Amino acid sequence: MSEHPHSAPEELIFALDIGTRSVVGLIVEPTGEQFRVIDCTIREHSERSMLDGQIHDVMAVSKVIGKIKEELEEKHGPLTKVAVAAAGRSLRTKRVRMDLPLSRHAAVTRDDVLTLEFSAVQEAQAQLAQELNEQDVTRYYCVGYSVVNYFLDGELIGNLIDQRGEIASVDVIATFLPRMVVDSLLAALHRCGLDMQALTLEPIAAINVLIPVTMRRLNIALVDIGAGTSDVALTEEGAITAYGMVPVAGDEITDALMNAFLLDFPMAEEVKRALTHAEKISFTDILGLEQTLSSEEVVKAILPEITNLAGKIAAKILELNGKPPQAVMLIGGGSLTPKLTERVAEALGLPASRVAVRGADAIRQFVGEHPLLDGPAFVTPVGIAVAARRHPVKYVTVTVNDAAIRIFDLRKMTVGDALIASGLDIRRLHGRPGMAITLTVNGRMRIIPGGHGTPPVIEKNGEACGLDTPISEGDRIVALAGADGEDAQAQVIDLMDKLDTLELTVNDEPVSLGPIALVNGMPHPLDAPLQDRSEVVIRLPRTVEEVLQEAGMLDAGASEGDEEFFRFVVNGRETVLPARMKIIQIGGKDAALSDFIRPGDRLVYREEPYHAPAIRDVIPPEEWVQESISVRFNGQPVTITLSALSITMNGRPADQDEQVENEAVITVKASPPTAPVFSDVFRYVDVSLERPETEGITRLVMLVNGEPASFHTELHAGDKLELYWE
Repeated sequence: MSEHPHSAPEELIFALDIGTRSVVGLIVEPTGEQFRVIDCTIREHSERSMLDGQIHDVMAVSKVIGKIKEELEEKHGPLTKVAVAAAGRSLRTKRVRMDLPLSRHAAVTRDDVLTLEFSAVQEAQAQLAQELNEQDVTRYYCVGYSVVNYFLDGELIGNLIDQRGEIASVDVIATFLPRMVVDSLLAALHRCGLDMQALTLEPIAAINVLIPVTMRRLNIALVDIGAGTSDVALTEEGAITAYGMVPVAGDEITDALMNAFLLDFPMAEEVKRALTHAEKISFTDILGLEQTLSSEEVVKAILPEITNLAGKIAAKILELNGKPPQAVMLIGGGSLTPKLTERVAEALGLPASRVAVRGADAIRQFVGEHPLLDGPAFVTPVGIAVAARRHPVKYVTVTVNDAAIRIFDLRKMTVGDALIASGLDIRRLHGRPGMAITLTVNGRMRIIPGGHGTPPVIEKNGEACGLDTPISEGDRIVALAGADGEDAQAQVIDLMDKLDTLELTVNDEPVSLGPIALVNGMPHPLDAPLQDRSEVVIRLPRTVEEVLQEAGMLDAGASEGDEEFFRFVVNGRETVLPARMKIIQIGGKDAALSDFIRPGDRLVYREEPYHAPAIRDVIPPEEWVQESISVRFNGQPVTITLSALSITMNGRPADQDEQVENEAVITVKASPPTAPVFSDVFRYVDVSLERPETEGITRLVMLVNGEPASFHTELHAGDKLELYWE
């Protein structure tokens, strides 16, 4: 401490930049608004303990940090606090498209758009957790997001607010910092007896020292090209809008030199570094041959790899920004690669002057002239030290629905960020619209929408607020989900556009009938609720039956038990007939219930008691069988029955001409046949056997087939009988 008697140790800032290949430690002294780098030390990792910015071996990394700490403590006294940055390459970027069904009649509000954007960020968070098999989605801090595009009904649109449509969509790129990165960083520091004084993100650190606030309204891309990865950050409208990472960087150029000239890794690294300042380069390949080439020849051999690196960096910038930025700044050791700036400018379609490497000269205001800090590799370490004083990242602790939530204050944090960090599903906050009903009405589809859901209640410290309301330490946030809309309901009466009527007369009285409804082919009351996917037909009555039902003269719902019937049994077979007869006439002509009817028709309808039939009318023909023969009597045909019918009704003998009684049990039996004689004919013919008064007539002549016969002569089928006086 003897070198700096005027500085108390706590005033010095100890900053660490933990990279994939090496760790840089700085001691920075703040003097008013300026910063002076007092000391610097660099150590490379002895083994692959870092991978793409993530600490894989905490103990190995803490050893390197410990050595740097010891080295600096020899000159500057005990160091207990350190400023660090989470590597840009450890950030996870996810692109997500999210849809929001809209109410058909309402315009899109700012709240709708914010809900959609935060829902997309939350979906990105969930997808990221799923990809990395992480159960707790809140283990990823959202450190920034940018909207790539808005869509309305699938069409690209500049701004959704006040638009109307069916589906609003947003395409969002969200960047997350895994909590594991911070946890491993803390663990490595604690092993060395260091507390985290401040945390920042490497891209933010670099932007803080490279790009003044006055320049941040410009659309600038910052690319930190390290050994393993190239980190990309974008600024616009005064804020850092997006982060990204490309897994290609300086090592790709080293590999290209190894392949082109058969070099081992350390020799290829030496050649790569010499390219930035030497015109002639000498090296020894793995076969022991020495070569001396001009730097132009060396660059020419690896130009395809340089072009490839530039192309991938440019593609990531375009993906994050949606368009070429106004300028590109390259930092990090890999930015010194020859021809890289020209190739990046070509890939982005920018003038070469708009892409530049920014080194120690760009941060001279902070560094001054320091012999060790001579290139773009030191921009980020200095930025980390500056951020520790100017933009320290703190935890913000708020409560969401009485649960304490800690959030990294990496940017202007809002109520929406707090809700995401708490794990609340933002999509579920707004009440869902009720289920719609889809109907087919007279062959056309009709959709009956459900009720609207109500918006959520979101309050900060007891006052209503929006998702974009800024939050600060200790805020109390309450978020209550809105109520879901009621499911759609519909009755036939709701579906009727115009009410036609059918005019006609029934029993000489004028009648006016409205439409009827058939649902899935069955009659349906006009005021009864309809089920989803029903097929509805609405029309005027068409048949006599429908007219009588609508006129209240025919009970459509009458069950068989309610109606009176006339029943009887003949030889064990029951017959059931209505107790009342329906008399139907249209225009004076008999008609049936199923007959069609037209406007203006004169309909007559009445019911009369059923007239009981005679027994003969209800005996089936097959029960009425009697054997008979046919003969001719005096030239006339005569049928003689050979057997007699025996009829009983309710157990008593009955005549065939008697009326059937209700509930009667009738039995019909035929007696065995007997041979007929001449006298049987007299039952079927009307003939007088008295002798006429005429003179000369003395005797009665009886002939069968011309032969004399008597009353007892037996007859056969086809016999010719004659009877006369002479």
